[in-house]
Amino acid sequence: MKVRPALSGDLAVLGACDFSFLVTREAAPPYEGDWLAHARPVEPYPKNYGFEPQELESVMQAGDKALFVVLGDEIPVGYVALSVGWNRFAVIDDIAVDAEWRGTGAAQRLMLQAIHWAREMALPGIRLETQTNNVAACRFYLRQGFILGGYDRHLYEGLSPGSRETALFFYRFL
Repeated sequence: MKVRPALSGDLAVLGACDFSFLVTREAAPPYEGDWLAHARPVEPYPKNYGFEPQELESVMQAGDKALFVVLGDEIPVGYVALSVGWNRFAVIDDIAVDAEWRGTGAAQRLMLQAIHWAREMALPGIRLETQTNNVAACRFYLRQGFILGGYDRHLYEGLSPGSRETALFFYRFL
């Protein structure tokens, strides 16, 4: 498996990937100590954040942003979109791996590339946001050396009034 900067032709291939996942657990407050061990089971439901090739195209054309793809069998099977935030932290705007390629190390390789990019940009760390219904991602970020920096219970209310999702903000200092 190899990671490289994305090419415009990669977006069509990524558009055919399945980036959805099945929610089976949700993290619940308090978000302290071994908080993920207390994630509660929920009636399973599919979650898909969507794929916006136009947004990724703009990432490829900006100097303070980057888009990398991970190749499986020589074709893109995942990506990480990065930018420089207002606070000089690298921001993982999006990271996704095709469902068939999860558990193969693809996400790990993308994360290592994100860390490398942040160091090349001389940034003090990386931040990202996920949700309480993405427990697998939370576990992955913690394994990658991220720490939970905070949460926002109301971030998604405008998109879905009464949403149970809470935004979780993770940081990794370099």
